[in-house]
Formats: sequence, C-alpha cells, structure tokens
Amino acid sequence: MPFALLAAVTVQGWDYDGHRMVNQLALTALPADFPAFVREPANAERVAFLGGEPDRWRNVPDLIMKQSGGSWTDHFCDLEQIPDAGLDLAKVSSFRYDFILQFAAGRATHLENYRMIDPAENADHTREWPGFAPWAITEYYARLKSGFSYLKVLEELGTAEEVANARANIIYIMGVMGHYVGDCAQPLHTTVHHNGWVGANPNGYTVWSGFHSWIDGGFVAKAGIKLVDVAPRVVPAQPIALATQPDGREPMFVAIMNYLIEQNKLVEPLYALEKKAVFKADVAASSFEAQEFIKARFLTGGEMLARIWVTAWKNAVPDTYLRASLIKRQTAVAPAAK
Repeated sequence: MPFALLAAVTVQGWDYDGHRMVNQLALTALPADFPAFVREPANAERVAFLGGEPDRWRNVPDLIMKQSGGSWTDHFCDLEQIPDAGLDLAKVSSFRYDFILQFAAGRATHLENYRMIDPAENADHTREWPGFAPWAITEYYARLKSGFSYLKVLEELGTAEEVANARANIIYIMGVMGHYVGDCAQPLHTTVHHNGWVGANPNGYTVWSGFHSWIDGGFVAKAGIKLVDVAPRVVPAQPIALATQPDGREPMFVAIMNYLIEQNKLVEPLYALEKKAVFKADVAASSFEAQEFIKARFLTGGEMLARIWVTAWKNAVPDTYLRASLIKRQTAVAPAAK
C-alpha cells in the first residue's frame, strides 16, 4: 500500500466499558477446573477493572511513558505496513527487538511506501512503527505462564503471604493483558485504515477520522450493548494448540499473529457496513446487523483472552529454581526449630 499513513492520530481501544466487558467475557469462558481464586468476587472485579489500565497509562504527558511498553504502539498493529517493508507476515520474528531491526531496515529500503513523518506529530518518536500488539500480548502470556509456574511451587512450599502475593500478580497480568487482546478484536486496530479509509478508495468508504472512536465506544453506548446481551453466547475456553514452528518462532506468537490476521479480514466488511449506514447514530438502537458485528467482536476478544489464560496455566511448569530455594529454606529453618 503506497504511502501508508502512519497513525497520525492516536487511536483508542474499546472504551472502558468495552474493555471491561471483554475481560468479563473471558472470565465467563474459563473452564471449571481453572484456579478458583480468579473467580473470587474481589479478584474478578480487579480483572475487569484492569481491562482499562493501559489506556490510563496513555493519559499522562510524559513522552518516555508514551514510547515505552505501555505506549499506544502496543495497542495495535497496522498489518499492511509489514509487507510494505518487504517482510512476510508469516515469517516475522517473534522477538520484538529482532522485528524492530527487520522492520526498520525494510522501511528504509521501501520509503516509497511510507508517508514522510512530520516531526511536530512525532514528539514521542513512535510514528516510524507499525505497532507491536502481537509482541505485547505474547510477552504478557510469558509473564502469566511464569506467574503460574511460581504459584504452583508457592502453594506447595510457600507461606500464606507468598501465595497471596503470587495470586495478586497473576490477577494483575490477566487483567492488563486483556486490554491488548480486546483491542485486537476490533478490526481497526489491525489496519492502516484505523481512522477512516486511506489511499485508493474505489468503493467510496468513509474517510471520517472519528469512525474509530465511534465504533470503540460511541456506537456501543448508543446501542446500549451490555454484558448480559453477550455473555450467554460464551463457550468454554480450550487451550490453544501450540505447534512447534520449523523456523523456531514462539508458537504463541504465531497463534496471536494469526488472530490479528483474522480480525484484519473484517476491516473492509466493517467499512462496507458503515457505508450501508447501519452505524449511524439515529439508527444505532435498532440496527441489528451493526450490533451483531460489535457483539461478535466482544465475544471473539473474550474467548481468545480466555484461551490464552488457560494455555498459560496448562503450560506452566513448576519453577524448579524456586522449589530448590524453598526446600533449602525449610531445611535451614528446621534445625533452629528443634
């Protein structure tokens, strides 16, 4: 896509209510044998609340914060920019920094595909990048798997305080991770067409820069879409089948990238629906087609999130280093107790 636009306007994910809903749908999708502490009312509420946390990080004026891992670039990935840099979506590295080097080199080689960056719009030095959502989600998956690995050992050999802290860490990671998974269930988080159609537009799709924010929250609020409208459709989550990759890429990263690619396929259907005027404010309350599209996005995000949570739990091997350390601690304490 020649002269792909570079996210000149910061894009929001689902409004807080939407992110909260995605996390709650994921909790609903958890299988019965998933660790019960996650469903305790206070913990479930915290997971739901944390669905909005990464957007709160973005509200500060600090440029370092805006460029960091909590920046808005972790909320999306404009997939079209990757092949524009001469890279294959099916082969990009699962290591974030390796990909950064690959993309930077490819972008420099194919500058004709990218619009000139206005320094006045790039104070946080992020406009050069396509977005890192697949890498962010994969990194949170690894953190969650680590959390379950040491929790399993602490539940056997740790103190009550250590177990409580480990569980609190898991709740935090689950909740924050949900934001990025939920973002990517919204097709406009996977495309250069995130704030209206850009470039060649033979089908006459909207170029309205407010389209993204209307889909994220304005329409949802106008239509009155609630958790109770969507939750009955949730199916119990199954772990993701993680197949070893011949090229050595992280299997979870591949699964998450495939998830984004599937959502990207819905970009043009979403614009086609907008062209049919089903998302107009004056018909939002009665537009069944538009509401079903949005409800399906919430369901997709919640179910994918639950599957990632379950996969982390199922694949977490007890932390052998921590186990050895705790056994040493018990051995050291035992003689003193005599």
